[in-house]
Formats: sequence, structure tokens, C-alpha cells
Amino acid sequence: MTNIRSILVVAVLIGTVRMIPVKNSDEQSAQKWYEEYNERAQEVFYANTIAAWKYNTNITNETQAAQIFASLVTANFSIEAAKNASNYNWQQFTNATLKRLFSKVTNIGSDALGKVDQAKLKQLKELASEMETIYSEGKVCRNNTCYSLEPDLTRIMAQSRDYNELLWAWIGWRDQVGEKERSKYIPFVTLLNEAAVANNYSNAADDWISSYDMPSEEFKELMFGLYRELRPLYQELHAYVRRKLKEEYGVDKFPSSGHIPAHLLGNMWAQTWGNLLDFVQPYNRTSVDVTPAMIQQGYNALRMFNVSEEFFTSLGLEKMPQSFWDNSMITKPANRSVVCHASAWDFYNQKDFRIKMCTDITMEDLITIHHEMGHIQYFLQYKDQPVSFRDGANPGFHEAVGDVLALSVSTPGHLKKIGLLKTVQDDYEADINYMLSIALDKIAFLPFGYLMDAYRWSIFSEETKMDDFNTKWWQLRECLQGISPPLSRPKTSFDAGAKYHIPANVPYIRYFVSFILQFQLHEKLCEVANQTGPLHKCDIYQSKEAGAVLGDMLKLGSSKPWPEALEIITGTSKLSASSLVKYFKPLIDWLKANNTGHRVGWDMDTCPFSATTTAPPSGHSTGTVPSSGQSTESGPTGTNGLSTSTSIGNSCGTGFSLILVLCTVKYTFSPYI
Repeated sequence: MTNIRSILVVAVLIGTVRMIPVKNSDEQSAQKWYEEYNERAQEVFYANTIAAWKYNTNITNETQAAQIFASLVTANFSIEAAKNASNYNWQQFTNATLKRLFSKVTNIGSDALGKVDQAKLKQLKELASEMETIYSEGKVCRNNTCYSLEPDLTRIMAQSRDYNELLWAWIGWRDQVGEKERSKYIPFVTLLNEAAVANNYSNAADDWISSYDMPSEEFKELMFGLYRELRPLYQELHAYVRRKLKEEYGVDKFPSSGHIPAHLLGNMWAQTWGNLLDFVQPYNRTSVDVTPAMIQQGYNALRMFNVSEEFFTSLGLEKMPQSFWDNSMITKPANRSVVCHASAWDFYNQKDFRIKMCTDITMEDLITIHHEMGHIQYFLQYKDQPVSFRDGANPGFHEAVGDVLALSVSTPGHLKKIGLLKTVQDDYEADINYMLSIALDKIAFLPFGYLMDAYRWSIFSEETKMDDFNTKWWQLRECLQGISPPLSRPKTSFDAGAKYHIPANVPYIRYFVSFILQFQLHEKLCEVANQTGPLHKCDIYQSKEAGAVLGDMLKLGSSKPWPEALEIITGTSKLSASSLVKYFKPLIDWLKANNTGHRVGWDMDTCPFSATTTAPPSGHSTGTVPSSGQSTESGPTGTNGLSTSTSIGNSCGTGFSLILVLCTVKYTFSPYI
């Protein structure tokens, strides 16, 4: 009843933000209007977040319907507020802060669809909820036992070294989730683009990118430049890991093209490779994976969260309020369906902040907890900002905060301080082992972090047609990431939908930005903390000075353009990969030496040759999955007739734009970039 009552209160509030005379230029009046809006918005957003939380932590038809209703109420509040704010001539305001507040109130994202068609807005919300439900309730079954993604399939992908078991889990998840989402994602994209047009953008890609305070094409070029700069690091890591995987599984399991079968990298999406550390670690030194120590010492989810909180407070940052501990969901409930994907929540009332996570007792989840607690710390720091500024300086900033601290947490020195390592081996070989463990997460992620939105940008711009959704997905993964599907995938599948952020419609380039930004922030905080050794050994634990610098930036929220926020903490307004390269320099040199005489890279001769390519190079074919020496008979059953479907394989396709210029022979770059 509390939820229904909250929603009814919200409904009454719609339209109560007062109407303004046409094109009012009075900034004092505008300030009073915004204060009224701010008060109403907190109440509306709180009710909406409560409804969303109840759905995410208890998936039922009732909670789903309540979430959709609350989101529609909130959308209409935002539409009305944007309409009223637009009656001010805010673009001409002299008060920069007030001008920025109004720019945020008037940019309402996909809710703008309700301005032109309420029925379509409702359909958009329903499709989004239905796709998320498909993902969250997905299970893969065999021998009368069904496996959910978390923790079951995730553990299989992380721990199993059985080629066919990995193949079963990999294919099963995509067939059970992705294929079911495809019929919903197609109309969803159409509606999302219509919403973007209603919000004064050409398509949904430009709408998403607007949160970075940069023109769309300029932002894409910045992202491409960073990716291009870091690509050689990834290629060296890819070559080393491929060689170790061949030793583990046999050369016959790998295509001659140089691609790595996507199911062998320790992760359902091959986005990070940290779970391979046990057999790619080059030297016989103490493992930096402290999962066994955590289990031996009786760690549970609560203790893991307490360890994370203690790191933040050691910097002089905020403790978690008691309501956080009372209301968060940090383990998977046994008796109901939930959205397990870890997330941090701001309820917009300046006191209620929560995390939702199905915690497993692993070092990987310990790092994830620091990431999510970083979001909560950001919420706590900017909670006194106007509601329109309660966000990161840009989306990548929000993702970077917890990861900056995790770079300290994961150091052997810090793990010893908190009792998870008995000894620290301080020598060159131990350093290489450690840096490799970090690179398996950080460097391995870079192309995936880039291509997730490159893929959707191509869909939103209609460069990629609906019949080619799966083809484009594998073209990008083969060309940019150097991985391939272990078996041919039907053109009619929707393998991208097997990743949470696609059905949940969460923009992903923020993570690519974060993985670069976190090293920039790390280097500066280490300097403030008077850490003078190598960057990969820096631990800012207990440095109140570093905490003060970080806290000052966090308190800004999104009140300043992100280059200004970056300059406050680093002294430069430019996003740069130089700190990341500096961090990994010893490992990069080691990988180059270790890869001497071995192949680096993968076949890309069927990829386009320039940004202007509109047709495939001579001799191009749709292709098949590169031969891996495995027949369909040797794999698991239930592959939905993959061998007879239109296949997707090692080709980079046609009609590619800027993002695929890298897919060229000998890694040359087009002069059009």
C-alpha cells in the first residue's frame, strides 16, 4: 500500500510546478521557479525510484506494472517541467549556474516521446521492462537442473576449464535470452529514436552523447582517438593470452585467423579476463587472487561491504548511513526473482542510498563492491546540490570513483594490510604477475567498452539495419576485439542482448571513459598522498589529503562541465591515456619481449579500408566462423540448428563508419580520421 500511496501523491503533484509567462527573462523569478521545481522533483523522483527498487528486488507482474506506471507519471512530470522551463529565455541568462540548471531541466531524454504520443511512451516503457524481465529471469537448463546467470552460469564461465561445458553455457545463455529480446528490441529502437527527435536530437546516439557536454561527432572522434592510442597494448595482451589458451585447450580449438573463441576467456561476454589468471600467470609467485583467503577466513557479503566502507572512511570520506545497511540488498534472495546485476541507487531524498547486488565470495566481487560503493560515495558527496546537479561530472566520472580506490585495494601491499595476503613478494617477477592480473581486467576491457556503444550508435543512425543486428555485433567483436563465436551464429539471433546493458538500455561508453579516467585520477591522488614509487604499487589508503582532493571534486556533482571538474583534481582539462600507459609500462615492455617471434593481432583483411568505404573490398563474402577444429557433433546439443542457419563469421562487413577504420590490413590508419 505504501507504494500505491506514493504513486498517488506523485500523480497529484503533476502540473503543480507553476506556469510561467511566455519567454520570461527575469532571472530572479527563474530562480524561484527552479526552487519550487527542485522540491517537487525530489518527491516525484523518490516515488519513481521506490517503484523501480521494488520491481528490481522482487520481479512480479504487480511490481512490474507499478514500475511502469510510476515511470510514466515521472515522465509526464518531466515533460511539464521542461515545457514550463522553456517559457523562460534561459539561454540568455547571465547566471551560468542557473542557465546550466535550466539546460538540464529541459533535456528530458526518452521521456520527450510523451510530448508527441503518450501511447508510444507507454509502449517504450513496457518494452524496456519486458526486456529486463527476460534477462533477469533467464535460465539455462540441462538434466532437469536450471541455471541462472548469477551465480550459476557466471561461476561456470569463471571456473570451468571444460571446453564443451563452457560452450554449453555460452550458447545456452544467448539462445535463452538474446533471441527472446530481439522482437522487442526492434520496435524499442524505433521508439527510442522518435523520443530523441522529440528531445531535439537527430537520433538516440546524439541524445545519449549530450551528457558529455560535447558535439556528438567531436565526442566520437575523442573516443576513437583514445581507443586507437591504446589498441597496441590490447594486441600484445591478446597475443599472450591466446598462446596460453592454446596450451590449455589445444591448437585445434582455435581458428587460423588469430581470433580467440569467445567462450574461453573466463567471462560470459569476454569483456574481462581476470578469471584466467591461474594459468596465464607467468611466474611461480603467490597469487594475487585472494578468493581462497576470503573463503578460508569466513568472509560473507556484509564483511566485504564493511571492508570497502573502511577504505572510504580511511580517506576522511563519508560513512554509509544506517539506512544503507537497513535497506540494501547485498545477497541474492532465495525465494523470489530479482535483477541481480549490481547497481547503486540514489533515492533523491538526500538520505536514502542503496546497493542491489547478488554478492559471491570472490575477489572479483570485492572489487565490484568498491565500484558500487564509489557510486554511493558520489551520491553522499553531492546530495546537497540541486536535484539537476546530482549526477557525475559526466557518466564516466561516476563509474571511475570506486575503481580508483580499487586500484589501491588490489595492490599486494594493501591486501597484506587487511590480512588477505600473508606476505608480499617484492621483485620484478611478482610485479609482472600483479600487473598482468590488473591488465586482464583493465586492458582486456577496452575494446569491449568501446564497441558496445559503437554498435548501438550504428543502429540508432540506421547504418545497421534490423536484419543485420547480429551480423554487425560479430563484425565489431571480430574486428575490434579479436574474438569470434565458437560456433556459427544465426543471423536472426540477437547475441548483443545477452549483455545486461543492451536490454536495460544503459549507455556503455561511460565505462570506456572510466577505464581511462580512473588511471588519470589515480596518478594525481598518489601524488597528493606522497606515494613516490611505481604507479602500480601506489596505495592511497588512509591518506586524508587524497580524500580531501577527491571529495572536493565529488561535491560538484554535474554543476560544472566535466573538463573543469577534471582540472580541479588533475590540473588538466584533457582526458588522457598517458597515466594508463605509464601504469602498465613495465608489463607492456615484458609482453612485447615475450611475444617476439609469435603472431600479434588477427586477420582483418576483409575489414574496410577507409572511413569512406560503402562497399566490401573485392572478394568479400559473408563468411563463416573460422575453423576451430571442432565439429558441431563434439559440442552440446540444443544449438537451435546453428549449422543450417545463415552464419556469421570472420568478416567485417560493409557500410562501416569511422569506428571501423582500424579494421585494415597491417593496422594502417585512414587519413580521413
